[in-house]
Amino acid sequence: MASDGKKKPNIKIEDDIDQIIELKQEIGLKNAVAIIVGVIVGSGIFISPKGVLLEAGSVGLSLSVWSMCGVISLVGALCYAELGTCILKSGADYAYIGESFGKLPAFLYLWVALVIIMPTGNAITALTFAKYVLQPLFPDCDVPSNAARLLAALCITLLTFVNCTNVKWATRVQDIFTVAKIAALIMIIITGIVKFAMNEQVESFEEPWEGTQTNPGSIAFSFYSGLFSYAGWNYLNFVTEELKEPYKNLPRAIWISIPLVTIIYVLANISYFTVLTPREMLMSDAVAVTFADRTYGVMQWIMPLFVACSTFGGVNGAIFTSARLYFVGAREGHLPGFLATISTRNFTPMPALIFGCVLTLIMLSSDDIFALINYAKFCGVIIHCVKRGWHVCFIGMAVVAAGVPVYLIGVVWKSKPRWFYQQLDHVARATQKACLRNNLRQ
Repeated sequence: MASDGKKKPNIKIEDDIDQIIELKQEIGLKNAVAIIVGVIVGSGIFISPKGVLLEAGSVGLSLSVWSMCGVISLVGALCYAELGTCILKSGADYAYIGESFGKLPAFLYLWVALVIIMPTGNAITALTFAKYVLQPLFPDCDVPSNAARLLAALCITLLTFVNCTNVKWATRVQDIFTVAKIAALIMIIITGIVKFAMNEQVESFEEPWEGTQTNPGSIAFSFYSGLFSYAGWNYLNFVTEELKEPYKNLPRAIWISIPLVTIIYVLANISYFTVLTPREMLMSDAVAVTFADRTYGVMQWIMPLFVACSTFGGVNGAIFTSARLYFVGAREGHLPGFLATISTRNFTPMPALIFGCVLTLIMLSSDDIFALINYAKFCGVIIHCVKRGWHVCFIGMAVVAAGVPVYLIGVVWKSKPRWFYQQLDHVARATQKACLRNNLRQ
């Protein structure tokens, strides 16, 4: 599985090249904020308010949950900022688990991220983007599965090319689409303020605590739905080595981005309630789209467009960061060493990016990739899985356990046959020559 990786971030590309190639520190504070906000604000806030309200039972508790989820995310992000400034390694969870608990737990995290979390997450987000783009073309029926997969694959491939070509291009794409999704939420907030000022819809706030759930299980699941929409606050730690002045910019980016997202999320939910009653929200599968249908008339198409922009930016951020996880894993000897090589011209981890692209495209070939997401999240809802879906829990545990023999064979077993290393060396040299040819063409 893996050859002996280098511990340092310096990777030689060819024997006849004297220069040491390493990833450059090109991510500034603005880019760092865009990465965090861009990854957090995906399709969740446009869709999942229904899930929070369903479990919370009332408008008051729902808004409280959104606020407290922001506080919880801020605390978690600050803990990660502490880890990121103490352990200046890219790779986030993988690097920290390795430093704290050893190589095997770190590899198991890498294994699950490699075979499930990263590729399926990217595939689901790309499919969401594709369906929102194609929906206007199929107003009276579901979007054809093959058309959605094709557009999702094009999205993944295009963004992988951008990330392979230039780090600044990738961060610029992230900046642009982060601005677009924040603009969409600000538009929702302003619309809600206008509607509230006109006193058109105050029914939701007349008895805000009516129907509040007291069952701890339901409240816990309302937090789970809310925290899902805040997921991604740890993604900046995947690229710590490329962050300018990480001791300053990592905590600053977190202090700026998490409170900003929390305020926007809470205000957006208040705006939803100014237009839709709780019952209407529970009947909607995409709250923001229903909101736009009620308020924007012939311009209602603008909301699906903004959701598409939001998911497109989310895919870009996920591709950018997940490739660094594969890069660091290869550098530590847990993945084939050629994945830790860097383009000599573009200073991007091109093999790791292409590797991640291939994994995601494989996931797009399956109709049942949503089940893989359930397998990946079994740890967070273990009690729920045991009561209502023990087979999902079992399969998830089996996937994690499968990483142990892979670790023993690929990492621990040092006396592998010579042909094994020859094949890895062949793949590595082919990848290096391809990168060099691409650089010469450019």
